Amino acid sequence: MQTITPNSPPWAKKVLIGVGCAIALYIAAPFSVVPTGNRGILTTFGNPSDTVYDTGLHFRIPLVQKMHLMNVQIQAAEGEGDAASKDMQSVQTRVAINYHLDPKSAVDAYINIGPSTDIVAQRIIIPATHESVKAITARFTAEELVTQRTAVRDAIASLLREKMARHGLVLDEFNLVNFAFSKSFSDAIENKVKAEQQKQQAERDLQRLQVEAQQKIVAAKAEAESLALQRQQITTELLALRRIENERLAITKWDGKLPSVTSGATPFINVDKSK
Repeated sequence: MQTITPNSPPWAKKVLIGVGCAIALYIAAPFSVVPTGNRGILTTFGNPSDTVYDTGLHFRIPLVQKMHLMNVQIQAAEGEGDAASKDMQSVQTRVAINYHLDPKSAVDAYINIGPSTDIVAQRIIIPATHESVKAITARFTAEELVTQRTAVRDAIASLLREKMARHGLVLDEFNLVNFAFSKSFSDAIENKVKAEQQKQQAERDLQRLQVEAQQKIVAAKAEAESLALQRQQITTELLALRRIENERLAITKWDGKLPSVTSGATPFINVDKSK
């Protein structure tokens, strides 16, 4: 590093003085800025105060107090690990979560976790997630882990949320990315699901055939009733037609002589044509 000597040019002395003043001003600045997405923890000789400072400009005592920033924005974490189901099947799990530091708990997090939230995932989130996944997975059989995936996810999220709250962390979203089983067990589950689907399809086909058969019976009955009605109508009309034909035949065969005796109120009178 070049030093300033009495023979150095005047501008070099000015530059050195300016840099020194800037450093001194930065160190002795009586203000601190808390940017958006952070909360400030003010320490006096390293001892944190109980106040959580919001975003903005805040006064501090130079060289005595220092403002530490705690990130309260939503952050992401992923993890995977082994677990065992209720029926002792090995399960490989993979999860993804979103979380953030509760601003009200920034001081406690600074004291108990550290001056940075960057270490939260490794020290708090990942271990708590693995423990929650193992605890909940052990309550379900391997088949139930597949068929009741939503219930499993909600149970893990509930337990994990409780564990994170102890450290001032808030679980925003929990995703159960995958459950992986051994190939033989996965094939067995797949075959069982297919068999169940085929059974349901067969039951639907049977119901459809029963409905179609019932419809055919109803149609046949309606057709038979229609034919019977038609036959009845034909028989009635045929009898009437035959009666008319018989009457015509009777008229055709009449010899023109009226009967001398007939029943009824008015008798026939026998008229002698010769008189």
